[in-house]
Amino acid sequence: MKIIIGYPPTFSKKGVALLSQNRQFQWFSNPSYMFPVILGSAATLLKKNNYEVCWLDAIAEKLSWKEFLSRIEKENPDLFAFETKTPVIKQHWKIINALKEKFPRMKIALLGDHTTSFPEESMKNSKVDFVLCGGDFDFSLLELCSWIKKKSKNCPKGIYYRKNDRIINSGKIILKHNLDELPFIDRELTKWGLYEKEYNLQGKPFFYIMSGRDCWWGKCKFCAWPILFPCFRVRSVENVLNEIGILIEKYNAKEIFDDSGTLMTGKWLKDLCEGLIKRGYSRKIKYSCNMRFGALNQEEFDLMKKAGFRLLKFGLESANQKTLDRLNKGIKIKDIFEGCRMAKKAGLTVHLTMIVGYPWETKEDALRTFQLAKKLMQSGKADLLQATVLVPYPGTPLWKEAKENKWFLFNPLEYERYDMREPVLRTENSDARDVAGICSRIYTIFLTPAYIFQRARNIRSWNDFKFNFKGIKAVFGHLKDFVK
Repeated sequence: MKIIIGYPPTFSKKGVALLSQNRQFQWFSNPSYMFPVILGSAATLLKKNNYEVCWLDAIAEKLSWKEFLSRIEKENPDLFAFETKTPVIKQHWKIINALKEKFPRMKIALLGDHTTSFPEESMKNSKVDFVLCGGDFDFSLLELCSWIKKKSKNCPKGIYYRKNDRIINSGKIILKHNLDELPFIDRELTKWGLYEKEYNLQGKPFFYIMSGRDCWWGKCKFCAWPILFPCFRVRSVENVLNEIGILIEKYNAKEIFDDSGTLMTGKWLKDLCEGLIKRGYSRKIKYSCNMRFGALNQEEFDLMKKAGFRLLKFGLESANQKTLDRLNKGIKIKDIFEGCRMAKKAGLTVHLTMIVGYPWETKEDALRTFQLAKKLMQSGKADLLQATVLVPYPGTPLWKEAKENKWFLFNPLEYERYDMREPVLRTENSDARDVAGICSRIYTIFLTPAYIFQRARNIRSWNDFKFNFKGIKAVFGHLKDFVK
């Protein structure tokens, strides 16, 4: 049995669709492709179980529709599995129908947070054969293929399929798999070289891994990934260290980004840091990850720096306590200042993420977030930032709240408009131009003399200079990304 895993070409005049490993969808004019860790794991697991696997990311490979069809025809797969997100789901329905017409023998499986929330919707609006619920694409695809080959009697839980013109639900998925049982990702099979141009990371070669699925907090009401991973699971420290060792020895890795929603803390983090130091990995790689404000103390920040950590990505989200509370962030404004201070004292790079367009915030509230970001960046307490327009992805608590309160500016089923080119929800006293304008304005912080001076002071090498130059190019790209 032969399986293609990847992404079909997805086109728009707005830019390039960034689907892989993205918690939020956006069209980018200056794209960088993130490695889809769990799909990569799926391809590897299937190959290890003697399935023939082909990796085909038409977006990262920049394939035309004709080139993509030619590749499908050449490979002649039994199954094509790919991930989707809300803004492109309707385009993907059309793609599925076109593929089924041209390759009627080929089965198609659809994955992702949108289809996990509304699995029957895709079954009814396209000719897709299977919709897989939950985020364990690797285990689920292996179980599906085993069932298709009649190695198992019953369809695995969490799968919607067709039988005699009826849509069948195999039952609610239970995420109970042991992540340590997964083989380490086959980076050649999954064409890792396509994904090493991410401008936020200095070292090359660099790799994405996930030590956990997905976030041990998992309560932020705007986040779609708890739909995929309602319960947090983490790999053992030894398992993670062994993967890091392979990436260093086999690929000469210089930087690793752990894209778990939030890196595990406490004893697990201490053991990881001590393991990185003991094995000598701290001298060979730089390690970066997602982190929460209020989760670490100064001693832990210092240990992370000693262990080779370089960058921590924090969700600031808003400078207004009422918003942090409504989002269930579980942090205080003082945690933001204190977290930035401690991380910078340890010598770590601080990357902030923030959101504008909350329905309960006024224009003044949004500007307060801009001012906080500006203060942190210009004072050297933060180094990098990214701003996005609030998108209530279907199935999230925020989406349900928005429907109940009639906050939507358009029909909630106009999925293509969830692409950050315009606000999705009405706000207190600002219009669409205000929201997009503030989002763009946040990026202009990179161009202020005070910030440029801070960055110039920290340039120590040619790599530092190249990194900052790429960052400036990316800023101008982002300014275009919020233009409708």
